[in-house]
Amino acid sequence: MIVVIIAGGSGSRLWPLSTPDYPKHLLNLTNDKSLLQNTFARAALLAGDIYIVTESSHAHHIAAQLPDMPETNIIAEPGRRGTAGCVLAALATIKHRHVTNEPIVFMHADSHIRDIDAFTDTVRRAAGYAAEHNRLVLLGLEPTYPATGFGYIQRGDNANGGNPIYNVESFKEKPDYQTAEQYLASGRYLWNMGFFVASLSVFEDSIQRYAPELWQNYQRLLAAQTPEETDATYMSFESQPIDIALIEKVPNLMVTPGSFDWMDVGSYPEVHQVNHQDDAGNTLQGKVATEGVTSSFVRNDTEIPLAVIGLDNVVVVSTPQGILVTSKTHAQRVGDVSKKFDS
Repeated sequence: MIVVIIAGGSGSRLWPLSTPDYPKHLLNLTNDKSLLQNTFARAALLAGDIYIVTESSHAHHIAAQLPDMPETNIIAEPGRRGTAGCVLAALATIKHRHVTNEPIVFMHADSHIRDIDAFTDTVRRAAGYAAEHNRLVLLGLEPTYPATGFGYIQRGDNANGGNPIYNVESFKEKPDYQTAEQYLASGRYLWNMGFFVASLSVFEDSIQRYAPELWQNYQRLLAAQTPEETDATYMSFESQPIDIALIEKVPNLMVTPGSFDWMDVGSYPEVHQVNHQDDAGNTLQGKVATEGVTSSFVRNDTEIPLAVIGLDNVVVVSTPQGILVTSKTHAQRVGDVSKKFDS
C-alpha cells in the first residue's frame, strides 16, 4: 500500500494561529504533535511508502517536522491547483518510481482521529477490496449527528457478501438541518471525508474515461523532462477539487463505512472540543489568567500575560501574528475577517 497525504489549504478560520506561511496542518492543535505529524504516524501503520503533496513554500516546514521522511517524497506544488492537481502530481510521481500496482490511499493532513485501530481497519478493508476487484473505493463515516457542514455519500446495496462494502448511489452537498436529520434517520448516508483508494491502473483508467481534461494534464506531467517544465505544466492547470473533477463522475464507485471519530478541526469550536477542558469548560493554554470565564478557549503563544474576565463561550487567541477575540457562535467568520489584513 502507498499513502498520499494532501497537505494543502490555509486554515484561515484558525487565524491567527494558522497563517498562509504556517497553515493549520503544521500546528499542534490536539496534542503535542502537529496534525500532520499525527496523520503521518497513522499512515506509517499502513504503508512503507508515504508521499506528501504540499505547496512549495511549506515544503521546508514538512521536512523539519518529519525529519525521518525522505525529502524526495515531499511533492512540492509550485502553486495551488486544488486537490485535482495534487492527485495528478502524486500519481505521476508514483508512476515514475514504482513498478507495482498496489493500492494508493489518498488522505488529508488536517484530520483528527483518535480510534487508530478502527481507522486502519477501515483503510485496509477499502484497499483490499480495491485491489481485488479493480475498483475505486471511498471511505465514508457513519454519522453520529445531523451535521450540516459535511457532504454526504448515499450508499446503495451491499456488494461484498455481508462485508461492509457498498455501491455508491449518489453524492449530496452540505444539507440544511432538516435534511441532515433525514439522512441520519435513514441509515443510508455517510459523511464524505474525501479519503479514497485505488490502484494506479484504476486511477489512470478512471481519469482517461471520465475526466479527459485531467488525462491530458496527467500526460503532460508525465512527459515533462525538467523540474522547470514540470512546474510550468502544473501552473497551467485549472484549480479544481478532485471530487468534482473526477470522483463524482465515476459510475461504479464503492464506499466502505468507518466508525472511528473523525474531525477536520476547521474552526475554533472544534479545537476547543478536542482539547482538555477544566471544570468550568475552559481550555487554557500559555500565560493566561481568567476570572469568571466559562466554556471558552483561551490560548496565548506570547510571553505577554493575557487576562480574560467575565466572559462566556468565547475564543481569545494571542500570537505574534495577531490577536483574536470572538464568541464561539461567530467563530466561523474568522476566515473572512482575517482576509482584511491581506490588503
